[in-house]
Amino acid sequence: MTLSGLDIGVFVFYVVGIILLATWVSRDKPGHDKNTEDYFLAGKSLPWWAIGASLIAANISAEQIIGMSGSGYVIGLGIASYEWMAAITLIIVGKYLLPIFLKRGIYTMPQFLEQRYDHRVRTILAIFWLGVYVFVNLTAILWLGALAISTVAGVDLVYGLIFLGAFAAAYSLYGGLKAVAFTDIIQVVLLVFGGLFLSYVTLDTIGDGQGIIAGFAELTARVPEKFDMILSPDSPYYKDLPGISVLIGGMWIMNLSYWGFNQYIIQRALAAKNIREAQKGIAFAAYLKILMPVIVVLPGIAAVILAPDLKSPDQAYPELMKLMPTGMVGLVFAALVAAIVSSLGSMTNSIATIFTMDIYSYYRKDRSQHHYVFVGRVVSFSALIIAMICAKPLLGNFDQAFQYIQEFTGFFTPGIVVIFLLGMFWKRATAHGALAAAIGSALLSALFYYFWPELPFIDRVGLVFLLCLGLAILVTLMEGTGVQKNAVDLKGIDFSSARIFNIATLGVILILTALYATWW
Repeated sequence: MTLSGLDIGVFVFYVVGIILLATWVSRDKPGHDKNTEDYFLAGKSLPWWAIGASLIAANISAEQIIGMSGSGYVIGLGIASYEWMAAITLIIVGKYLLPIFLKRGIYTMPQFLEQRYDHRVRTILAIFWLGVYVFVNLTAILWLGALAISTVAGVDLVYGLIFLGAFAAAYSLYGGLKAVAFTDIIQVVLLVFGGLFLSYVTLDTIGDGQGIIAGFAELTARVPEKFDMILSPDSPYYKDLPGISVLIGGMWIMNLSYWGFNQYIIQRALAAKNIREAQKGIAFAAYLKILMPVIVVLPGIAAVILAPDLKSPDQAYPELMKLMPTGMVGLVFAALVAAIVSSLGSMTNSIATIFTMDIYSYYRKDRSQHHYVFVGRVVSFSALIIAMICAKPLLGNFDQAFQYIQEFTGFFTPGIVVIFLLGMFWKRATAHGALAAAIGSALLSALFYYFWPELPFIDRVGLVFLLCLGLAILVTLMEGTGVQKNAVDLKGIDFSSARIFNIATLGVILILTALYATWW
């Protein structure tokens, strides 16, 4: 596939526009240099619409667009559970977890762990997250993004890597989270508009030009098996989506870890003007998550009819882009790149925040705010360079990359959720109990992975979570220290929410109930 001159012009306009916008929003007021709150938390000034857009822009990248379209091609609508279950998880995070974090006035998730447990827990988890973010997430975003660019535009992978790294650095390095969050608004508009237009074209094509309703009716009639949300045990893809476990099992643990305790995601909500703005932003993000399957899954299902002979399912999205008219290809390509670079900008900023605030500032106390911001920029740039160098040796090809991400992070997810939930809602939880959960998560996951390989990944996460929960409680009770002096005082936390958030919550529940009832 090659881009026309008009498509290239549209794409170049987008790149230049994003860099100019980031430069404009990042400018310093006269007489004011950026401090750590400005750089890492956008001066705690983000409005709800910036929070919601930035949450989705950070979340959606090449592995979601290319990977979930490919999964839609193979599995069908069932893969949308990852998006739809995330919507309700976001509501829970906004209602019950975020008030505690904002009350504590934290910059990072490891900072909360030190406040609640001790410095050992903070340091161990900070080092763990830095390793995962640099060598798993950042390398994956760069590599899969370069693959997507290579597939669509026909450029060499190395040039794709260099372009993505340079683009992300150009728009996010100077301004920090504020530059990332406010440009994410444009990124999400592009992502949603470009994705919806592609879905429109594919459905209209299937319906012989009779519109999207006719096209969708034809699609559901010709491939009804692709519209099962809950897979039966005899499905060849049951191991990927193990039936009812998707609704009541390990996916809750995965979603809570990702949306509730992941610096890369929650940092936007920590940068809110206040709790009400943060909750409105999270509700906005929840509705965008409900919409996402229309953008990233539906085209993959449509490709079963429009491109039935693909060599690889992951070619579904790029293949459908060939249906787009000249000029619109450039726009959809820009939307794809927008998803990639917004994730890169978000990830590098989170890496810089954790390193600077959780590790560097502990050993280099009493340095100036300007110095810490400079360190953050150096760390952001260094992380990009390291990830660009390591991307190909670590990942190899897309299938291995996706498995690499899921399996590696899945070993630690159950323990992380146990540590945070007990730390927030059980006053007796101790640091030793937290460390036991962290170690137990890795060991138990490895044992199940090697000695019970037929156990579905989602079920393994749920089972290990329960075992780690029991282990942490047992260790805590054996210590017999009672209520911890640094426990969270839940009576001092305001868990109330505004009427608009409550109405939005009801809307999410009703929509998800209708969706699952329709395609059960």
